[in-house]
Formats: sequence, structure tokens, C-alpha cells
Amino acid sequence: MHADVPLIATLAVALGMALLFGLVAVQLKLPALVGYLLAGVLLGPFTPGYVADAKLAAELAEIGVMLLMFGVGLHFSVDDLLAVRHIAIPGAIAQIAAATALGYAVASLWGWAPGGALVFGLCLSVASTVVLLRALESSGTLRTRNGAIAVGWLVVEDLVMVLVLVLLPPLAGWLGGTPMSTEVIDPWVELGLTLTKVALFIGLMLVLGRRLFPRLLVIIANTGSRELFTLCVIAAAVSIAFAAGKLFGVSFALGAFFAGMVLRESQFSHRAAEESLPLREAFAVLFFVSVGMLFDPRVLLDQPVKVLAVVGIIVVGKSLASVALVLAMRYPLNTALTVSASLAQIGEFSFILAGLGMSLGLLPPSGQSLILAGALISITINPLVFKAMAPLQAWLLTNSALARRMNQGSDPLAALPHSTMTHLLNGQVVLVGLGQIGSTVAEALSAQGIPFVAAERSREKVEAVRARGWAAVSGEATEPEVLVQAHIAHAGMLVICIRDDFAANQMARIARALNPSIEIIVCAENANVASLMELGERALRITPDEAVARTVQRAVIRRYRE
Repeated sequence: MHADVPLIATLAVALGMALLFGLVAVQLKLPALVGYLLAGVLLGPFTPGYVADAKLAAELAEIGVMLLMFGVGLHFSVDDLLAVRHIAIPGAIAQIAAATALGYAVASLWGWAPGGALVFGLCLSVASTVVLLRALESSGTLRTRNGAIAVGWLVVEDLVMVLVLVLLPPLAGWLGGTPMSTEVIDPWVELGLTLTKVALFIGLMLVLGRRLFPRLLVIIANTGSRELFTLCVIAAAVSIAFAAGKLFGVSFALGAFFAGMVLRESQFSHRAAEESLPLREAFAVLFFVSVGMLFDPRVLLDQPVKVLAVVGIIVVGKSLASVALVLAMRYPLNTALTVSASLAQIGEFSFILAGLGMSLGLLPPSGQSLILAGALISITINPLVFKAMAPLQAWLLTNSALARRMNQGSDPLAALPHSTMTHLLNGQVVLVGLGQIGSTVAEALSAQGIPFVAAERSREKVEAVRARGWAAVSGEATEPEVLVQAHIAHAGMLVICIRDDFAANQMARIARALNPSIEIIVCAENANVASLMELGERALRITPDEAVARTVQRAVIRRYRE
């Protein structure tokens, strides 16, 4: 029966086993991803029992890669990345270089060829965005400043890996692997041709794709057919990825990533992400199962020292490097620990890159098994690493004078300068958020000569407004110490201009506890913030509209004058 319907058999067994082991993993407080990988191990050729069709599994995994990368592109926000660019971009690039160097050095000691050692190091350098997002959500830090930095850091890592996936095939022959073609071509010429094709594809997507596909999505949405809308999203992802590979020689992964990016331009991007999520996650599960099928468990017994070395690079080496980098950029200790915990694992890009390295003849089979072993172990223990952050920080601050000095002096933007004029700190407006609405309010307050102190989680924005002579502190205003640094106890009004209703609620309650007589105006996504209204606060709906910004500006000034 199985021989007659191999596709159905592979889907049924793979999804069923993934469900079973994913459930067990979640019950054990582990990421479901661990269960999917273990399901693949049991379905692979290296363990007894039923063996799934490896060729079909590989093709299904290719679709999983496309949809994974499509999801990354669909959620990729240039604005979010720019908000943390001063730490995320240099930090991620330096950390990738450090981890790659560690992996390269260790693989070279094992006698591997330079090309294989380089791919091995790159595989160990990039963490899983999927695992990170779920870890941040479970710890409640996704919407904090530290969470934004960690996500931005991994977005930069993903972009670097996309570039590596593009550059590795034309350089394979030069690195000692299998050339892309049998013709003798200078590697630099081949690299130039590849980059030209990639540039043409990217240019076409940015110029034509950004206009065509969002409009197509609008036309489909206007039909009122949900199934056509979902079909349009999935068809765009797979078709663009396939066309990119066939017409431009671009990897399916890069094509799908740009498909997501161009659809993000549509006003229906959130709906596209939501309605395509079940199919994307189903095929992502098949991808992780197929990766598990490649893992040979004997590596744990035959090469335990090498496995420990791999885990050490992932969990210890990368973490120490990231802590040093974050502290060197004068960010606080808790930011350094959050980023280090986020990077102490590897995931989907490591698997994609390892598979490419194998197909190009660069990475030896044992290298892929070692990478998979490192991924399984690091993903399994990552929740424990996150849980250890708070007690580790407390212990360091209690027992290490150096840690206390670094923590106090690491972020000069977290407190107002001593030169801040005293009239700004009595009866002032505390303005939380310097987005479009908040910036408009700040301009109006400054023009009217009304004293104010801004609180903003983006250090870059704080640096910019301080350069204009405005008082501002950097930090997440859901943390009481940030409002204390803004002298909330002596303020006359709190104006919250953010899109997160839950966070706005927290800020209002903290402010009311620190200053019972303060007047509060909340500009959040949902104007009907019931608990705030019960407290007598004023809530205004926030939208990306200049008229709304002017309304908020006038309301703040009028209420302050009263």
C-alpha cells in the first residue's frame, strides 16, 4: 500500500509522528521543534522501523524552506531593524565572524578542508529566529527593548545567511567543492555573473513586484473569497521562488524571501500572514522532520568529544562573544544577557546551509550530523538558558564589582544628564514614545515652551532628540525605573504615544502609583481601553494620520494649560 501511494504515506507518517513528539516536547516544557526533529530521526534510515521516502521528504522540505523564508520576508520590517541598527548590524556581523572563526578553527584541528570548515563555522554562527520568537514570547520579553534588539540582531543574521546562500554556489569550486557547471570558468567571473543575476532579480522585485503583487492582492481581496486570497498568497510565494530559481539562478529561499517582502507592502499583509500561517507551519514541520531524517544518532556515541565541542561553540562561545560585544557598545548587562541567551542555539538557516554545503561537496557527512546534534541539544536547553538569565544577572551584580561598574556605566542614555535644567523636572509632561504621533507632540510642546521629558526605548531616537537639546531617557517605560528617571513623581501630565495597549495600561498604572495626582492621556491602538477609562484616564485612538497627530497635540497642550 505504501509503495503505491508514497506521497500520502510520507505525509501521513511524518505529520503524525511530528504531532506525537511535538506534543511530548511541549509537555516537557521544550520547544515543539525538538519533537519534530526527533520524529525525523525515527523516520530516517539510521534508526530501525519504518523509513520514510527520503526523496519525497526532501522535496516537501524544499517547499517548507520556501514558506519559511516567505514568512521571514512577510514579517521583515525595515523600520524595526533601523530602530536598533546601531547595535544589531555591527553586533550581528561581528558575532557571525567570531563564531565562524571558532567553528573554522575547531574543524581545521579535525583535519577538514578549508571549504568544509568555513561552511561548518557559518552553520554554527546563526541562531533560529523561530526558536527565539517563541522563547521571547514565553518569557514575556518580546515587546521590550531587549526583545527588539534580539529580534533585530537575528534579522541581520538571517540577511547575512541569505547572502551566503547566494555566494556559496559560485565559490564552491574555488573552496574545494563541486563547481556549479562543468565548464572551466574563473570563480570571480562566475561570482560576478551570479551577483548580476541576483541584482536583476532584486531590482525587478523592488521596482515591478512592489507595484504588481500588492495590487493583485487587493483585487483578490475585493472578490470576498477567502480561499482565493489564501491561494493567491501561497501561489505568489511558491511561484516567485520557483521563477527566481529557473530564470535567474537564484535560490528558492531568496526568491521566497523577496516574495514575502513585496507582499508586505500591501495593506492586506497582516491578513496574508495570518491566513497563510497554517500552511506555512505545516510545511515547516515537514522541513524539520526531513532534517531529522538526515541525523545519524551514532555520532553521539562515536564522536562525543566533537559533539561537546560543537555545543560548546553554540552555547558558550557565541554567548560570551555576544556579551562582550553588547557591553563594548555600552548597553546594560540585562541587554547583553538577553542577546546571549537568544543566540545560544542554531536552527533553520543552519540546516539549509548544511544541506547546501553537502550538495556542493564542501561539508562532509559527519559535519551535517554534528550540526544536527548541536541543534538538537542547544534548542533543547535554550529555555533553561533563558530561565538562568535573571538569577545569573542578580548573582553577578551582587558578587562582582566589575559587573556593577559595567552595568551602571554601560548606558548613559538611561538617565538624564546632571546638567538637565531643574525647571524641566517639575510639573513637566512625560512623553512616552517618539514615533509619528509622539514626535508631533514633542515638536508642539517645544514650540509652546512647555517643559517635557521624553521616554523612548530606541537609543538612536534618544540620541537624536538630546542633540536638539530636549530632555530624554532611553528605556522601556513599562519598567518603573524608566519613569522614575523621567521624574514622573513631579510631573503634571503623562502622555503615552505607543501602539501597544497592554504596555500603555502598565505604564499608566505605574505612573498613577508613583504620582496619584498626575493627569494621563493614552494614545493607543484601541481607544476603548476599558481599565484605563475606569481610572478616569483619557484614551485617544492612534492611527498613522497627520490629522490625528494634530488632534493629540492640541489636546495635550489644552489639557496642560488647564
